[in-house]
Amino acid sequence: MPILGLAPSTAPIQPVHFDIEKVIRPNILALHPYRCARDDYQEGILLDANENALGHSIPRSSNQIQQDLSSTLDSDLNRYPDPSHDGIKSRIASLRSLPGKDHVFLGVGSDEVIDLLMRICVAPVTEKILITPPTYGMYSVCAQVNDIGLVRCNLNLSGSEGEGGEHGRFSLLVDNIKATILADPSIKLIFLCSPGNPTGTLISLTAVKAILDYEPFKGIVVVDEAYIDFASEGASAVSLIKDYANLCVMQTLSKSFGLAAIRLGIALAQPPLIQVLSNTKAPYNISTPSAQLALAALNKEAVQNMRLKCQTLVESRKQLQKSLESLSALGVGDVIGGNDANFLVVPILNKETRLPDNVRANALYTELAENKGVVVRFRGKEPGCEGCLRITIGTTEENKMLLQQLQSTLNDY
Repeated sequence: MPILGLAPSTAPIQPVHFDIEKVIRPNILALHPYRCARDDYQEGILLDANENALGHSIPRSSNQIQQDLSSTLDSDLNRYPDPSHDGIKSRIASLRSLPGKDHVFLGVGSDEVIDLLMRICVAPVTEKILITPPTYGMYSVCAQVNDIGLVRCNLNLSGSEGEGGEHGRFSLLVDNIKATILADPSIKLIFLCSPGNPTGTLISLTAVKAILDYEPFKGIVVVDEAYIDFASEGASAVSLIKDYANLCVMQTLSKSFGLAAIRLGIALAQPPLIQVLSNTKAPYNISTPSAQLALAALNKEAVQNMRLKCQTLVESRKQLQKSLESLSALGVGDVIGGNDANFLVVPILNKETRLPDNVRANALYTELAENKGVVVRFRGKEPGCEGCLRITIGTTEENKMLLQQLQSTLNDY
């Protein structure tokens, strides 16, 4: 089996008795790696990765913060970093109204948390995780890397009862999940993305509690809240942690905090699970420069700035949705999902049938990125997202340019 991504070679291999394909595990050789937005395009108006277009919220005017950050080069960078970062954990616990740092784990992005949860909870080959497509692609990639089974239980893909909410499009089909769990006791983890990616839709706390309370499920429910600060107040599952030892909530500094570059992910749960994660992680996983930036971002003034930027992006999201509606005659469909994140999911329609059209949507995506300098993301191959583009909310100028170029391109395709 060839190694994906490696060009074939006829050069002789030394020593002749060695064959790397016989050393690598078959599930790894068969792995199609997660394709991130920057694998496709790295230049232009980048509205494809759900980054915070307004940037980080660390104030430049604060003398204390500037003093802390300017000391980075004066730090003992020749020494390994603090392995626990209790200061960061305490600030996160306070921000999320948790009892203390023993409820907080820090990872290299949420991806490290995802991988660790699978390694500590799910036995290779014999046990499984459950995901609810359309959802974040790293769950299935990590499952394959760890050689564990994957069970898919789609979200509600119908819009017959509206968008989002308890029973609308991209809501959780609780009864289907319960039936799946009952039929397969080897499921150890359930991953729920809320607000979802690519759905942009909150999963109701009522639905989350229904799974947590379901006695036949003996595993852990993982709620991925990367976009939670763009959603309505009181929507976070963190409020349930005190009552549910079988709940783990993931968050990040990549989205609302505008610090995707420092790769800091967060797990929030009761102390027993946090301790097991801490026991299992690689030593010194969070670097000293990343930790200093994280601590500055969690300063009271910086958090206030973050919330203001989230409010600005939410207002821009509403305005962009209205502007997209004005392009209906050119084949832009109504935005789908609950619109609870910093992006919109919009179907591109066939000119004749007025149905979602993957071919046209993909052509628009490519033309915008390669010739118009505007990069969005094609999501038409995801369940329930036929013909859809996912558009990150940009700055005012970026959104204006997006609309201009999208209108121009729609006229040509």
